[in-house]
Amino acid sequence: MIAATRTATVTRTTKETDIRVELDLDGSGNASADTGMPFFDHMLQQLGKHAGWDLSVTCTGDLQVDGHHTTEDCGLAVGQALKEALDDKAGVRRFASIVVPLDEAAVEVALDLAGRTFVVYEVEQTAETINGFDTGLLEDFVRAFAQSAELTIHVRLRSGRSPHHIAEATFKAMAKALGDACTLTGRGGVPSTKGTL
Repeated sequence: MIAATRTATVTRTTKETDIRVELDLDGSGNASADTGMPFFDHMLQQLGKHAGWDLSVTCTGDLQVDGHHTTEDCGLAVGQALKEALDDKAGVRRFASIVVPLDEAAVEVALDLAGRTFVVYEVEQTAETINGFDTGLLEDFVRAFAQSAELTIHVRLRSGRSPHHIAEATFKAMAKALGDACTLTGRGGVPSTKGTL
């Protein structure tokens, strides 16, 4: 019996953005992104690389307005791709948590592929624009991603000063937790007493 591939391709087009996401949950960490915001591209690459996914994100957005539509809509599209690639979530680990440091910054992420969207985001930081990306938009990405992926996620800043380090530690922590939660355990069935997630 050949195992089903855990892949998805999502396209999302609105008057504000045109996005294509390709995702393979059982990839090798080959990640690329082209959104017109180089720092955001770097963060999306961190997501794929450290989750162990093959992830490609391309987006043409109305950056002449600001980066909000691009950031939020990419979160929606990547979240939708994750939901589709996970299918019924049979055999996944489901829960995961980690604290990831980057120099003075440390970010904790705990998540559940619950099928229910809930976000706790406790990251107080001074917003800073880094190579085209407003770090104040990080929460918008997390909320949009969780909404589309239908997952529960808690993100907490344990320590940190540099907005760059905080943003990167956040994406790396999300990546590691997501990669762990999506791991196949070798046990069949959906990891829920309800029989569905």
